[in-house]
Amino acid sequence: MSELPASTRALLDAIRSISTDLDLPSMLERIVRSAAELTGARYAALGVLGAARPEDGLIEFVTTGLSPEEEARIGELPRGRGLLGHLIHHPAPLRLPDLSRHPDSVGFPPGHPPMTTFLGVPVRIRGAVFGNLYLTEKVGGRAFDADDEMLVTALADAAGFVIDHAHAYGRSEQRRRWLEAAGRVTDTVDSDGTTQAAAHEIAAAARAGARARAAALRPSGAATTSPLTGLAAAEADRAWVARLLDVVPGMQGGGSELLEHQLQGHHVVVLALRPHLADGGELVVVDPHVEPGDHEWRDLLLTFTDHASLTLDRVRALADRAELAVLSDRERIARDLHDVAIQRLFATGLQLQGTAIAAPAETAARLEQAIDALDQTIRDIRGTIFELRRPPADSVQGAIRALLRELEPTLGLVPELTVRGPVDTAVPADVGEPIQAVLREALTNVARHARATRVRVQVSADGEEFALVVDDDGVGLPTPTPPESGLANLRRRAEVLGGGSLVGPGPDGGTILRWWIPLR
Repeated sequence: MSELPASTRALLDAIRSISTDLDLPSMLERIVRSAAELTGARYAALGVLGAARPEDGLIEFVTTGLSPEEEARIGELPRGRGLLGHLIHHPAPLRLPDLSRHPDSVGFPPGHPPMTTFLGVPVRIRGAVFGNLYLTEKVGGRAFDADDEMLVTALADAAGFVIDHAHAYGRSEQRRRWLEAAGRVTDTVDSDGTTQAAAHEIAAAARAGARARAAALRPSGAATTSPLTGLAAAEADRAWVARLLDVVPGMQGGGSELLEHQLQGHHVVVLALRPHLADGGELVVVDPHVEPGDHEWRDLLLTFTDHASLTLDRVRALADRAELAVLSDRERIARDLHDVAIQRLFATGLQLQGTAIAAPAETAARLEQAIDALDQTIRDIRGTIFELRRPPADSVQGAIRALLRELEPTLGLVPELTVRGPVDTAVPADVGEPIQAVLREALTNVARHARATRVRVQVSADGEEFALVVDDDGVGLPTPTPPESGLANLRRRAEVLGGGSLVGPGPDGGTILRWWIPLR
């Protein structure tokens, strides 16, 4: 068997090199290096088109032969003007002994190294132009010849097949990531069912699916009471991402489902969350990873956003079902107390009254005391029935929840609420207003001074004492401590009711306020 010509062996080695793995950025770099090695070109580049339309220009420009200093002097990479634009509009091999003499040549920017000889070849995928290979400055100052054009054209044909295969693999991996992201969101709802947990998981799943720098859920401009909060970012990025979210324009009304912005050097995508039952909001994705030539990533993001909206609807439906179950239980307990317990106690009281008529005086007196105790018990039970049948919003707990919803826009986050003990039945109605005033003052202080990303509110009643604890992860108390007019008001309110208040640093940073009053 005769030995293959050196050029053929070099071409086969180049094709083998570009086919070693399916990572598209690495593959494009190998294609450029292989083209330069095949032809002896000092400089080589691959310009990737943004879409099938020539007017979209170049979205990626992969080079070899330029030093970091030369790249810095050149500045912004070309987008498809001049001779490069000619190849975009006329995708056919082009060889020039002196590129400056071509009628479409527009020269080089300041700091660009001199280039004379030129060879350009289109790279096609299934007939559509993916980009163009550009080669300049053949070794020895010679012009590129027909053999160079043939070798690079063959390499470009092979590159088209390899890139197409990499695209297919990348699309498959991308869809797998988004399916996993959607599954994570669904699993969170099944296991937890809270809006806050769903919001955080949606943001984390969007970041993972898009391979983004960060992702967040935020209320839309119209949804002032929206409970959506969630931020997924590396710990070192959280502060600047939060600042970036403050300047990212939101959706306006019911228009576009997706908006893209270039802000502070970052690619920001805003998508509308429009559930039917829950409050709407926006999913913001910062610096999603987009492979060259990938035109599917927006559709996948929109599909995930639809899934996130359905998830929020499901969370709301589960919460409504849980609330309905609680209300049904309260109604059943109230009915049982009225129809069974009170009737039995009333019948027992009548029997005791009949017995007391014929009993000796001392026994009758004791029976009358028992009858009075039964009457008081009946009145207590009727009060409990009234509490059970009263709408939750009229209760202490309902008023606290309503206040937290009211202050969500001021805080910029959703406070976490924990309720322990029989708060609705143990706390007298006349202290409900002071409790709300104290909580409003505490949360307003957090909004003004703490710069917190998390606030926890705990209310508890154990029959002896009512306690309110507000815990944040903010910057803590300032040093020196400023005049405590607000804190003094909280303390005075507690002292008037026989209680007290304390404020100090939290164990893990931030500030803790504890406010309590006796219930007896």
